[in-house]
Order: sequence, then structure tokens, then C-alpha cells
Amino acid sequence: MSDLLQILFSGCVVGMIYAVVAFGYQLTFATSGTLNFGQGEALAVGALFGLTVSHHVGYWGMIPIVLLFGALYGIGVERIGVRPALKIGSEGWIMATIAIGIIMKNVAENVWGKEDLRFPSPVSDTSVTIGGANVLPMEFLVIGGALAIMAAIEVFNRKSIWGKAVIATAADRDAAGLMGIDTAQVITLSYAISCATAAFAGVLIAPLTMVGAGMGASLGLKAFAVAIIGGLTSGMGAVVGGLILGIAETATGFYVSTGYKDVPGLVLLLLVLALKPSGLFGKATIKKV
Repeated sequence: MSDLLQILFSGCVVGMIYAVVAFGYQLTFATSGTLNFGQGEALAVGALFGLTVSHHVGYWGMIPIVLLFGALYGIGVERIGVRPALKIGSEGWIMATIAIGIIMKNVAENVWGKEDLRFPSPVSDTSVTIGGANVLPMEFLVIGGALAIMAAIEVFNRKSIWGKAVIATAADRDAAGLMGIDTAQVITLSYAISCATAAFAGVLIAPLTMVGAGMGASLGLKAFAVAIIGGLTSGMGAVVGGLILGIAETATGFYVSTGYKDVPGLVLLLLVLALKPSGLFGKATIKKV
């Protein structure tokens, strides 16, 4: 029983990080039909930037600065890599976002070095025992922080004028434009929020791992798998998909081998693509001809 609880706790922690990053994928896809394939690098650079800032203002004072940094990063990605391609109806945003991610990874390696760095925890490193499972206070903080940032985005979308513009653009970009909504600015906002959440995810998970320029590659790819599994049109899908993948990886690593922990998630991804391409909670798009 204690082993099962340990797997569930650990899986939920990893899964919620996947969910936060996947949430960002879904936001940009909803408003523009595009994805930032350098989202993992936004997470890594955000974590490294947060590490530097935390030395001066502490962990809690660093968080709003990292959110702002991530938002500015996202605006840059949209303006440089996405907007020019959308204007001419090109798919060039795919390679552009990948290229920006690679560039930022190289910049991070030159600024912070190639070696992984320790990110101090803002809470105690002493684990607490729950039902025989050992849980670190930082793990509770990761789950709570992930849920809080996703809830904040949902409230923003439903209660603010800009949020309602995001929802309208996601529902029908052309119709939103005819109603006077500046859809280009909405797309920029979606990229700002997407990269801000990725940077936030970076500083959440960093105290539990080592932080480095290469940390985002795997997390970004797995979060993309989560977005596909849950459905690129469903916020709930991001949470459920993240939990499924996180728990499946943890259980496989515990009961089988850490060398196989990536297999269940990839198998699930293939099954979802084969049986329900729109994702577990996604809605198939019906185009009228």
C-alpha cells in the first residue's frame, strides 16, 4: 500500500508539470492553430533565469519576475517566429519555433554553463510520511502551484475582457475579427501566457531536480504528448493526460525498470492517435464544405 501511495504522489508531481506545459500548448493552438515547439526551452531558460533572480530576491519574490520574463519570451517567439508565417499562410512557424528554442538553449549553455545546477528549495527538505509514503513539502508545492496557475488562467479567460477575447478567438478567429477583436494581439497574448506558464513550471520542478539548459527537451516533448493524449482543445484533458502519463512513468520505473519508464506514455500516445485522434477529451473538428 505504501509503495502504491508513493507512486501516486510522485506520479502526480511529474504529471502536473506536464499538465502546466501542455496547457500552454493548448492555448496557442486554440487561438492560432500553431504550437511553440520550443516550449521546453522556455521552461529551461525560465528555470535558469529564476535561479539567478532568486539569489537576489528569494524564491517567492522571484516568481512574478519569472512570469514576466516568460511572457516577454513568448511575445518574442510569436513576433519573430509565428506572426510572419501566419501572415502568408505558411507552415514556417514550425521550424521557426524549433530554431528559436535551439538558439535559446545555446544561449543558456553559454550564460549558465552546460553543467546542471542545484536549485535551492524554498521549503524544508525533510519529507513527511503519509500512509507509509514519504512526500517532500516541495512536492505539495508543485501540485498546488500547478493547479493554482491553471485555475488563474481559467479565471482570467472567463472574467476578463482579454480572456473573453481569447475564448472568442479560439471559437472562431474570423468571426472574432469581424466583431472588432484584434486577433493578432490575442494570439500574442496566448503565446505570452503559454511561455509564462512554462517558465513557472520550470521554477516549480527545479528544486526537485537539477536545473540546466537541457532540462526542457524531455519535459517539453512529454508535455506535447500529454496535450495530444488529453486533446488539444481541452484544459481538463491536459490535467488528466498529465496525471496518466506521470503515474504510468513512475509505476513503470518502480515495477519494471527506469529504462522503460518512457514506454507506457508513448504506447498510450500511439493508441490515442489510432483510436481517437482528437484526444481523450478533445472534440473532432467538423468542416462544412
